[in-house]
Amino acid sequence: MSGRARLALCAWAATLLTACALLPLVDPATWIFEAAFLLAVQSGVGMAARRVPLARWLTVAAQAVVALVLLTLVFARQQALAGLFPGPRALRHLADLLSQGGDDIARYAIPAPLESDGIRLMLVGGVLVVGLLVDTMAVTFRGAAPAGLPLLALYSVAAGLSRSGTDWLWFLTAAGGYLMLLLAEGRDRLAQWGRVFGGAPPGPGGGSGGAVAPVRAGRRIGVFAVGVALLLPLALPAMDGGLLDGAGTGGGSGGGGGGTISAVNPLVSLRDSLNTDEDREVLSVRASSGNASDLYLRIVSLDDFDGTTWKPSKRHVTSVPEDGFPGPAGLGPEVAREERFTAIRAADWYAQDWLPMPYPPSGVRLPGKWRYEPEGMTVVGDHGQNTRGLAYDVRSLDVRPTAAQLAAAPRPPESVRREYTELPRSLPEVVSRTAREVTAGASNPYEQAVALQNYFAVDGGFRYDTQVKVGSGSQAIATFLKDKEGFCVHFSFAMAAMARSLGMPARVAVGFAPGAPQGDGSVSVTLRDAHAWPEVYFEGVGWTRFEPTPTRGSTPPYTLPDTPGSAVPDPALPSRNPEAVPSAAPSASDSCPAERREPGACESESAAAAPVTGGGGPRWYEVAGWTAAGLVALVLLLAPMLWRLRVRALRLGAHGRGEADAAGHVLAAWQELTDTAWDLGMAPDDSLTPRAAAHRVVSLGRLDPAAGASVHRLADAVEQVLYAPRPRPVAGLAEDVRRASAGLRAPLGRARRLRALLAPRSAGRVAWAVSARWTALRQRATALRPTLRKPSGQRG
Repeated sequence: MSGRARLALCAWAATLLTACALLPLVDPATWIFEAAFLLAVQSGVGMAARRVPLARWLTVAAQAVVALVLLTLVFARQQALAGLFPGPRALRHLADLLSQGGDDIARYAIPAPLESDGIRLMLVGGVLVVGLLVDTMAVTFRGAAPAGLPLLALYSVAAGLSRSGTDWLWFLTAAGGYLMLLLAEGRDRLAQWGRVFGGAPPGPGGGSGGAVAPVRAGRRIGVFAVGVALLLPLALPAMDGGLLDGAGTGGGSGGGGGGTISAVNPLVSLRDSLNTDEDREVLSVRASSGNASDLYLRIVSLDDFDGTTWKPSKRHVTSVPEDGFPGPAGLGPEVAREERFTAIRAADWYAQDWLPMPYPPSGVRLPGKWRYEPEGMTVVGDHGQNTRGLAYDVRSLDVRPTAAQLAAAPRPPESVRREYTELPRSLPEVVSRTAREVTAGASNPYEQAVALQNYFAVDGGFRYDTQVKVGSGSQAIATFLKDKEGFCVHFSFAMAAMARSLGMPARVAVGFAPGAPQGDGSVSVTLRDAHAWPEVYFEGVGWTRFEPTPTRGSTPPYTLPDTPGSAVPDPALPSRNPEAVPSAAPSASDSCPAERREPGACESESAAAAPVTGGGGPRWYEVAGWTAAGLVALVLLLAPMLWRLRVRALRLGAHGRGEADAAGHVLAAWQELTDTAWDLGMAPDDSLTPRAAAHRVVSLGRLDPAAGASVHRLADAVEQVLYAPRPRPVAGLAEDVRRASAGLRAPLGRARRLRALLAPRSAGRVAWAVSARWTALRQRATALRPTLRKPSGQRG
C-alpha cells in the first residue's frame, strides 16, 4: 500500500472514530454504518483521482460531487433526475430536510429518533463534509496536523450536546483516530527520505535528535488539539431540548431540578416532575377576563403513534402571525365561545423551547424570536429562544360546546380520520376489544368518548399512582388495562389509542393542568401540575379535551350529565389538594417519608410508559456489545505495550545450541538494548559501530560502572558475531540487558518511564515490517506478471 493510500485510509478511520461521539445523540445508532459506507466511497474516489493523477482542486471537486450524488441517492431519490443526479427538485428537497432537521433538533430531547430524515441527513451529511475536509487537508494537501481542526469541531458539537456517561470513551476514540492520522503522515514523510536505522534521524551534533520538524510540529498541534477537545466541553452548555426543561437538569427530580417532558418519551421525566421533592413554581398566570383557575396550558400535541411511541408529527413552521392566528380546525360558528386574555410569566429557571398557551390560541404577544406551527397551533423558539423569565400575553378562545352539539357532530373529514385514527398492527387486540366493551351502549362518537373517560376516571377501578411499573413496548397498554394503576400519561395514552380503535380521531396533549389560585388573583402553576390529556376531534367543534385521569385536572362540563354548555366547569376534581402550594420544603409521601428525605435515601424508580419505549434498562446484547467494544478499544490502546513486552520476552529467551542460534541470541539481545534506549528517548544511529554505539548509550544514559560494563560486554559480543571467524560464546547476555535497561530507566522521571511502557517508540518496527513485506509481495507479483510488450527488436 502506498503512503497516500495508507494516509487516506487513516483519514477515513479518524473521521469515523470522531463521528462516534455523536452516537449518544440519536437512537438507534445504525446511521453510523450508513455514514461509514458513504464516507468510504467518497475516500475511494479521492484515492482514484490522486492515482490518475488529477489536479488537487479537481480531486476535491470530484469528491464533493460524488458526496452530493450519494446524499441525493439516499435522501432525495424520488426527486432526482433519473433517480440519481441532483436536480433543482432534489436540491430543494435536501434543503427542506435540513430545515426540518433543525426543527426536529429543537423539538426532540436527547436521544432524538432516527426516523427523522432531517436529523439523519444532518448526521450523515455532516460526517461526509468533515470527512472531505480531513481528506483534503491530510491527503490531498499533505497536512495531517491542520486536519485536526474539522475533527475537533465535529467532536466539540457532540460533546456540547451529549450528557452521556461514556463521554470519556468517545474522547479517547476521537483522540486515538487523530493521533493515528498524525503517525501515518509522519511515517509517510520519513519514508520519502529512505529508511533510517531505528526511526527518526539524530539531532544536531549526533545527539539523540528526535522527530523531524514536520512530525514534531504535528505532535505539538496534536497535543494542543486533544487538550482543547478535552477542555472545551467543560465550557459548553448542555442542551436538553425537552418540553419541560428545568434548570438544565434534563428531567431529574429533587434538588430543585426542573424535569423534562420529552416529545419522544414524556413519561419518565413527567413522573419525575410529579414526584419532585420541591414543588417549584413554573408559571404565574393571571386572566384579565374570565377565570384562570380552570385553565389548561398546552405545550404540544402528540399525534403520531407507532405502537411504542407517541410523538409530534413532522410539521413545517412559519413566522408568528402578527394579526392573530387563524381559527382552529373544525370549529363552527354555532358553538358558543368567549375570548379571554391571559398574562403569563415564566420562572427564571424554566427554559422551555415550546410556549405554554391555552388552547385554542387566537394571538400572542411576546418578545424574542419565535416560530408558529399552524397544524398544532403551537409556538416554538427559534435559534435558542426559550421561556426563561419570559412574560407574554395570550388571546385564546374559551370554547363551550354542549353535549347535544357534540352528539350531533357529523362525520370528520376523511383526511382527519386517515391521519388521526392510524394504529399500528403491533397494538394488542385487547385494547380494541376493551374499547368496544366499554362503549357497547353508546350510540355516537361523543357517547363513546364520555364512556371511555368515565371508565378510566370513575367506574373502571383505576388508581392514580406515579410509582407504578407497567413495562414498555406494544404490550404496555395491555398491562396498564390489567393492573389498572398509572398516572396521566398512562390514562391519556390508553384512552387516545382506544378512541382511535373505535374510528375517532384522537391525539394526546402535553402541558399543565390548572394551577392553584393565589391571594393576589393569579394562579400558580408548578411542576406537579405537569399533565397529559387526550383530545378527540368533533367536526363543528374541533379538538375537544377529555379528562380520564382520576383526581387530576377538572372534568369538562360538556361531559357531565344534564349540564348546559354555558356552565362553569365543575372543580370537583382539582389538580391537587388546596394545601399543596409551592414550597421549598420537601413533601412527605407513603413511599418516602419525610424523615428519610436525604440525598440517596429514597430511590425513585422510573416507570415505563404505556406505549413508550425505553423502560427496563439496556438489553443484554447492548451490554455485551458495549463491553466488547470497550475491550477492543482497550486492546487497541494497549497493543504497542503488549507487543513490546512479547518481543522483549522472545529476545531475552532466544538462546539455542548451534552457532547460528548463539549468534541470533547475541544480535537479539543487542537489538533489545537499542530498542529500550529508543523507547526512553535515545534514538538509535546505525552509522556507528557497536563499540561507538555502546559509548554513546553509556554517556547519554549516564550509566553507573556496572551497567556500563554490561553494555560494553554486549557490544563486544556483537563485534565477535559480526567480525570474528569463530565467535566466542558469551553467557549472561540477558542479565546484561536487564541491568543496562534498569540503569537507563533509573535517572528518568515517572512520566517518561510510563510513556516508554505504554507508547514505546520502537513499536514503529511493526509498521516497517508490514510495509517491507507488502513491498516484497508486490515485487514478487510484478515479477510473475507476464510480459505483454514484445522486445524492441521484434516486428509483428
